[in-house]
Amino acid sequence: MRNKLTAVLGIGVSAFFLWWALKGLSFADMWHHAKTANLSLILLSVAMTTSTFLIRVFRWQLILRTDRDGPVDRPPLWHAIAIGFMANNVLPLRAGEILRAVAISRLAPVKFASAFSSLVVERLFDGITIIALLFLGLVTAGIPASTKIGDVVVADVAIKMAVLCGILLAGCAATIAFPTLVTRIIRTVIPAPALATKLIGFVEAIRGGIMALASPARIVAVLLWSFGMWLLNALSFYVGYRAFGIEVGYGGAILQQSVLVLGIAAPSSPGYVGVFEGVIKAVLALFAVPGDLAVAFALTYHVTTFVPITLLGLYSLVKTGLKLKTATVAA
Repeated sequence: MRNKLTAVLGIGVSAFFLWWALKGLSFADMWHHAKTANLSLILLSVAMTTSTFLIRVFRWQLILRTDRDGPVDRPPLWHAIAIGFMANNVLPLRAGEILRAVAISRLAPVKFASAFSSLVVERLFDGITIIALLFLGLVTAGIPASTKIGDVVVADVAIKMAVLCGILLAGCAATIAFPTLVTRIIRTVIPAPALATKLIGFVEAIRGGIMALASPARIVAVLLWSFGMWLLNALSFYVGYRAFGIEVGYGGAILQQSVLVLGIAAPSSPGYVGVFEGVIKAVLALFAVPGDLAVAFALTYHVTTFVPITLLGLYSLVKTGLKLKTATVAA
């Protein structure tokens, strides 16, 4: 019942964002922007986005170990990644995460629990990376000083948000380096014991996830792969901007990507339909990009980057003999 309610909520959220994204826009104008965009740059953008899934193979190989504590071969890792992201595009409830763990546990000598734990660690590194890039994006995006939402100056809010992101990153670093000190500070600052205990549990989860890699060299390598992957993905957005003649810099692309990742974390329909377009429209509005141009870019980028990993995932599904039903039952 809870899964059904979550699925219904996700569809509702997607429908609302899609309605908001398309509200008051001219479909003729959006079609004009799409058909006059630079095809070569669109294809380059798609290639960049698709290549980030290959980077995930190398990063996951550092995080996940076999039952004998050895490295997992790359072909099974690739098939599991492709199947998982394909499933997220076509199945509800983000069942691709479950199917990805199931796939690698059947294609390699890895227990399901270990596979699923590795995905939690992966998400932790993604979270740290996105916070860092959100800080970078807010600082370098060049949001016009005159941009306001109501009476609020967006540039001022961006500076405050950047400071907050910096504090969060410093907190993550302190959690890893000085866990005992951080625990004492939490107990001292937070008067409610129950809340303090929950925060300490969260801190321990962060530290435990990172320290599960056991080797400082592996931790650094995973961080480098994470930053490389997300910076390349942001570059694909920037190239997509150029294809549509959108005059927003790389810092703006990093900002858009960070906000988008946070946005699609909310419940939505398969493939993040609506939420994807709504977030991009909202972020590009900060740079005075017209709504029809922003949504034309968002729809084109969404569809063209959706297709390759979905087809690759279907190919891997056929090649490995796994079933999508596995994910839906597990979810």
